[in-house]
Amino acid sequence: MKDLTHGSIVSHILSMAPPIVVGMITIMICQLVDLYFVSGLGEAAIAGVAAAGNAGFLVNALMQVLGVGTVALMSHAVGRKDRSDANLIFNQSVVLSLLFGLLTWAGGIVLSRPYMRAIAADEATIEAGTTYLLWFMPALALQFATQVMASALRATGIVRPSMLVQALAVAINIALAPVLITGWGTGHALGVAGAGLASSIAVCVGVLMLLVYFHRLERYVAFHPEQWRPQLRQWKRILNVGLPAGGEFVMVFIVMAVGYYVLSVFGPAAQAGFGIGTRLLGLIQMPALAIALAAGPIAGQNFGAGNGARVRETFVKASLIATAVMTAFLIVAQFAPGLLLAGFSNDPETMAVASLFLRIVSFNMVSQGLIFVCSSMFQGLGNTKPVLWTSAMRICTYSLPSIWLSTWPGFRMEHVWYLSIATNSLQAALSVWLLLREFRKRLAPAAQQRVTEPPIPESVAPPLREPA
Repeated sequence: MKDLTHGSIVSHILSMAPPIVVGMITIMICQLVDLYFVSGLGEAAIAGVAAAGNAGFLVNALMQVLGVGTVALMSHAVGRKDRSDANLIFNQSVVLSLLFGLLTWAGGIVLSRPYMRAIAADEATIEAGTTYLLWFMPALALQFATQVMASALRATGIVRPSMLVQALAVAINIALAPVLITGWGTGHALGVAGAGLASSIAVCVGVLMLLVYFHRLERYVAFHPEQWRPQLRQWKRILNVGLPAGGEFVMVFIVMAVGYYVLSVFGPAAQAGFGIGTRLLGLIQMPALAIALAAGPIAGQNFGAGNGARVRETFVKASLIATAVMTAFLIVAQFAPGLLLAGFSNDPETMAVASLFLRIVSFNMVSQGLIFVCSSMFQGLGNTKPVLWTSAMRICTYSLPSIWLSTWPGFRMEHVWYLSIATNSLQAALSVWLLLREFRKRLAPAAQQRVTEPPIPESVAPPLREPA
């Protein structure tokens, strides 16, 4: 366990962010590798895999429910030096991860084809996306366990083990992708099914590695089967914090789905270019998101310890660092979009759409960095409802007008991307205002006394056994 209530906040952010960003970038690279090898199968395969991958945003919403709830409540417990509560939250989150994983797998089997029919431009794209989703669903289901274990470590200030496991899992995925998709060395090409299968195998290996780490090396939190009996009070604590943050990802899913929908009139090449552009934009936003994710447990531990001044300082320092990083990547996206997009498709129309998307929407990057930081700070404070409000505001100001614009004569795809810049800036301004209001409401008393949430009684949380 790493105590984040003392020492330089900038140092804590800069030490935690690189492993986080490496882990996230390796996951994004994995998705881009799938697109890269699938690109040889044609436009329909690219559009299908990209659109199907968007379903991952919806599943990520459920993952965020567990991840955010686990990080917030465990970091508060760590700040209070309440190890029993931290372990109870962790073990109850593990139980929820198993339940959510099973529901995701079953839902994917039933809903994959209806989802693809709702957003795809033609039958070939529907078939490719459905096939990919069915083979990719085991990976999404297993990610719940990965999310809970990684979140528990991050709440205690430990990020390197999760990064190493993710990097190794992605390396396995990258190695398997060409073998399974194109049949390299085997002569048995599985096409888009191979892309999904490669991811599922890699995630399974990653879960096994994290289980070994917790069993052999982790000392602050551990698996305690006696705490696996469902406790509705603890589930309510986790879900009260996590559900609004999960709702934020649902809003992102809706925004992305609307993007595919309004572009369907331009054909699969436009959808494929949009899919490549969004994946690449997500990749270059990862450093700012990592900075925000590092700030969350710092704010959480200090809020739990009653250090209101350090919570405010965490927001200021994280915002400045994220803004600097996003500005640098904005310059790259403006002056070298072709370099960033090189190799993803041989189709000129697809690449033209991706390049145009990247040049326009990259102007969102600075405001998106502030949104990331504000969201993570709300998680650290244990109140994620404002995040849901700002995301809902964006749905109202972006998605509905986008659909309306798409019905106009002379509609062009860049119209909705310019609208995205305006609505993203509005969301950032509202997020900052709500966060400052939350500081005024919650940090004044927190500066005078510690968080007063009582420790869990011994009858609820059995005494912990020290690992051998």
